Amino acid sequence: MPNITLPDGSVRSYDQPITVAGVAASIGAGLAKAALAGKLDGRLVDTSTLIEHDASLAIMTDKDPEGVDLIRHSTAHLLAYAVKELFPDAQVTIGPVIENGFFYDFSYKRPFTPEDLESIEKKMTELVRKDLPVTREVWQRDDAVAYFKSIGEFYKAEIIASIPATDDIGLYREGSFVDLCRGPHVPSTGKLKVFKLMKVAGAYWRGDSKNEMLQRIYGTAWAKKEDQEAYLHMLEEAEKRDHRKLGRSLDLFHMQEEAPGLVFWHPKGWVIWQQVEQFMRRVYQENGYLEVKAPQILDRALWEKSGHWQNYKDHMFTTESENRHYAVKPMNCPGHVQIYNANLHSYRELPLRLGEFGQCHRNEPSGALHGIMRVRGFTQDDGHIFCTEDQILSECVAFTSLLQQVYADFGFKDIIYKIATRPEKRVGSDEIWDKAEFALQESLRRSACEYTVAPGEGAFYGPKIEYTLKDSIGRQWQCGTIQVDFSMPQRLGAEYVDVDNTRKIPVMLHRAIVGSLERFIGMLIENFAGAMPVWLAPVQVVLCNISDAQSETVANVAQMLKKQGFRVEADLRNEKITYKIREHSMQKVPYILVIGDKEKQAGTVAVRMRGGVDLGVMPVSDFAARLGQDVASRNNHSGV
Repeated sequence: MPNITLPDGSVRSYDQPITVAGVAASIGAGLAKAALAGKLDGRLVDTSTLIEHDASLAIMTDKDPEGVDLIRHSTAHLLAYAVKELFPDAQVTIGPVIENGFFYDFSYKRPFTPEDLESIEKKMTELVRKDLPVTREVWQRDDAVAYFKSIGEFYKAEIIASIPATDDIGLYREGSFVDLCRGPHVPSTGKLKVFKLMKVAGAYWRGDSKNEMLQRIYGTAWAKKEDQEAYLHMLEEAEKRDHRKLGRSLDLFHMQEEAPGLVFWHPKGWVIWQQVEQFMRRVYQENGYLEVKAPQILDRALWEKSGHWQNYKDHMFTTESENRHYAVKPMNCPGHVQIYNANLHSYRELPLRLGEFGQCHRNEPSGALHGIMRVRGFTQDDGHIFCTEDQILSECVAFTSLLQQVYADFGFKDIIYKIATRPEKRVGSDEIWDKAEFALQESLRRSACEYTVAPGEGAFYGPKIEYTLKDSIGRQWQCGTIQVDFSMPQRLGAEYVDVDNTRKIPVMLHRAIVGSLERFIGMLIENFAGAMPVWLAPVQVVLCNISDAQSETVANVAQMLKKQGFRVEADLRNEKITYKIREHSMQKVPYILVIGDKEKQAGTVAVRMRGGVDLGVMPVSDFAARLGQDVASRNNHSGV
């Protein structure tokens, strides 16, 4: 008879085989009601699963991440059930869980409309109210294929037919609906109370453009109503902050069909770019980096030597000239090794830190492109540190500290740290990997950073830290990285002369803080909803006259502020002052200054801060001091 070990280490013994639901009930009525599934010896199972032997068991509820995924998985099947109830001719295909929700693909004779989604969601709610049991059945493969063919579900029959004949076929039944699934599922439809259908999109059967275009219905599902409301609010905020829309409305950049995945920067957008680049250039200079510039196009032979031609060619833009093959660089590291190799280095010169604002091109699939977040041409704040094995730790500690300060200056305080460790296929000895992984972990410990470990997710050439940022509405952006590389220096012949006069191969640290400048600027635009902090704003101040009588004064004050290094525009148009203020407010300018007759006579300005904050009237010199302080302190108040 089974002895069940619970997560707290306690053991419960039962006189006869017992289901997961039975164990939950024996612990308490509250747990029995909340139980969604069980984790039996580490494997997720239905609450109806019978336990006949000694085992460890955890009861999964909606408080567990696995429980929320289970809710989403079961809601996808509930969606398919509702579609079949309303549209019997529709064929169901697959419906997996995705981040924050689920989707299900359908074949149907006409496109689903927004009104259809409303009807489907209403039907789903009806099925939830019925609290129908969800039960698992095991069928023979051929019987399952025949069944689904008999009810016109030819896609489902095709999926089942591809499963080996020796495998059992798991089917789940809820009401009149039967679907193929490995499971597990929630015990009844009544557990699925919080969901919303989001949109319909197209998707090819099995992802092949030669196959039929299916209709993919996306939805979201949560354990609690307030969690879903918070998520929907976040999506609403994200829509307002979409960098593509703001890029157009604020006249920052545009993209067009003739240059897919490439950015046309407008004057205002290029100002933001320059501010980010020049800031990072000062970071380079203040932290011992030597800025370099490597060629955009390099001979195929070098890319073969580095391993990119064999492993990355499909993502590289290539060209030919005079019977030689070239590739446009997708990354900067091989070029930096060539610069390092141009001279013989002593151990005394290490660590040697090289940095480049290197423009790279990668042949990304057109479907993966997304505004300036995912492009084919981008510039990295790319740095490579050539060092000895004993210097890895100190360099990683210094880099994490530097990265934290840079992110804080840009207004990002929440950072998530992850260390990716050695994969099965790798180069270098276990001793070197031990040293590198210890250095990465110790660098975060010394910086008082909590981190997670992703076993086996490192590159074949070395482990890495990934730095992920949280923005103002809680979204996460994987941004900076530092990678330890034992391979490329050796492949490309990098050496240094050690203290004993022997030649040694340096370790190469790949590191980036903002990563792709395009992507980082897109993040900044969305984080601040286009209302860039004063030090980054394309236009920091607009001066407006009330009538022509103040035009000369406005022009003079604007010129004075420009000479102090501020980015200023003068609006001397013959328009009402309320119209001017509204228009510049829409452009999210940090400060709008108004000069009328009183201000002209007194040598003052009426100051209006972004967000409609009236700061009153002040002398021009006082305003200039305030503006200077905002810029110098990198004050990140955005006044959205």
